[in-house]
Amino acid sequence: MVRNDIESQRERARLNRMEIIDAKLSRREMMKYGLLTAGGALVAKSGLSIRAASAGGAVTSPATTPFIEPMRVLTPHSGSRLQDDLDHCTATVSDDPKEAARAAHQLWKGNEPQVVYNFTQKPRLYRPHPKLAEQNIWTFRDFNKDTESPLTMIHARYGEPSMVYSHNELPANHKGYGNPMVTTHLHNAHNASESDGNPTDYFGPGSYKTFHYPNMYAGGDEREALGFLWFHDHCMDYTSQNVYRGLVGTYLLFDRYDSGNEEDTDSKAIRLPSGKYDVPLVIENKVYDKNGVAYFDLFNLDGIIGDKFLVNGNVQPYFEVDRRRYRFRLLNTGPSRFYQFKFSNGMKFWQVSNDGNLLPFPIERDSVSMSVAERMDIVVDFSGVTDNIVYLVNVLEHKDGTGPTGKILSTSVGDKILQFRLGAKVTDNSRVLTKTTELRRLPDINMSEVKKERNWTFNRRNGAWVVNGELFNRNVVNARCQKNTAEIWNITNASGGWSHPIHMHYEEFQILSRNGVPIKDGDPEKSRKDVIWLHPNETVKIFVRFRDFTGKYPLHCHNVVHEDHAMMARYDVVDDASS
Repeated sequence: MVRNDIESQRERARLNRMEIIDAKLSRREMMKYGLLTAGGALVAKSGLSIRAASAGGAVTSPATTPFIEPMRVLTPHSGSRLQDDLDHCTATVSDDPKEAARAAHQLWKGNEPQVVYNFTQKPRLYRPHPKLAEQNIWTFRDFNKDTESPLTMIHARYGEPSMVYSHNELPANHKGYGNPMVTTHLHNAHNASESDGNPTDYFGPGSYKTFHYPNMYAGGDEREALGFLWFHDHCMDYTSQNVYRGLVGTYLLFDRYDSGNEEDTDSKAIRLPSGKYDVPLVIENKVYDKNGVAYFDLFNLDGIIGDKFLVNGNVQPYFEVDRRRYRFRLLNTGPSRFYQFKFSNGMKFWQVSNDGNLLPFPIERDSVSMSVAERMDIVVDFSGVTDNIVYLVNVLEHKDGTGPTGKILSTSVGDKILQFRLGAKVTDNSRVLTKTTELRRLPDINMSEVKKERNWTFNRRNGAWVVNGELFNRNVVNARCQKNTAEIWNITNASGGWSHPIHMHYEEFQILSRNGVPIKDGDPEKSRKDVIWLHPNETVKIFVRFRDFTGKYPLHCHNVVHEDHAMMARYDVVDDASS
């Protein structure tokens, strides 16, 4: 039941859903969650909310020696080519019969899947560091084989539609943080609503859902190509917990220009580093209890800031690299920490994408900043490095869920996330980048397409996270956007000193201005994006089009703790916004 009175809003924000929202947890259950000591006191842990931390002195994770394990390199799952009749694959899972009846609008005809992937979402035992415990995590597992890495990766191509069977084999009687009801969001794919992984379209253990990914350019415009996507669980009220448990994967999309082949003879090919030199770096931030088991503070409404940094599933690993160019695809999965990355030797590199979308031209930089859910591709040249060891270092101070303090640390003081061990020089057939190397042009912004201007304000109200003053209600459509039109959205942070990473599903946008200052050519934000780092007391103006599909989509804060505590809104793309 949805209740709209202020008292219920405050309760909803204060308590953490399901078992917690009932406020009926037994003492034994509280101990199982790790929230209560045998003596009956709340456990105090670093990174926790004031409510929990005030129970006593903060406790940090066990000490872990850094850089003693190799980084796990993700290997792509090739999927299976399809020959059979796939009409049954339009089946959807939805609590709204009208939504299920609209499955045919997924542009199935002409985009029939050519490749299928079978994944199970299931528990597995995994040790993220020799000094931490072997523990139960949740992963996307290839249906036909097990892999060493806790993460999975798909390589897909434009013009080759794919379909994913997602089987839920999580335990129905699960205890602890996380919810075995799941829905998988391919962030930020251009898909029909039924395959979006909407937070309200969850399904339970013992069932499965098919997701149809047409791998098509938005509006048929090849300038709209996506490159580095990721998929993660998005269950309403439990996204932060389920992602923290491990339900994360990567999805790389290639086309003629970004072909994934540095030796491509096509004159249009960009020839960025490829194969084993094209490496996703999935960065997580966690806290572990005294037994070395990851824990999640169910009372934290602000944002969890952990003291352990994981890359591709392991705490501070090392990576052996050749002395040549690499394409590193950086992904910040959160749950709440923002970063600024530099190399310990101060070397410069080329930023070639923003949110995984190629920039018009490479930008030479010595650091990149990332909010939660952002992706950035960088090309790093190790060929001229004289050091044998180089570190990727986070130099952005971030102490609590409020957001970064703004203090930039030296590389000697910052957090060393990943160690690179440099080997021999090898042949490098990737393109030498310059400031004039054309990557991918931006789509034109035509203001005559704009039919409406909207204001979205992200704020706190009575201690709760809200959008335009309201908690998320799955049954309320906050905006109806007409298909084949464009809109201007003004996105404002009115929550005081807080920072918010704001994400919209389905469509990419272009940032026009920050606090009225236009984004200039050569700025990394002169790009297509799906996440906005919304600084305190800031308004960002964006231009966004709505094309190809209709249906329901969310707009939310991607500090997933804020999202789970109702900082989300629903917008529907409709054929006729006047009806």
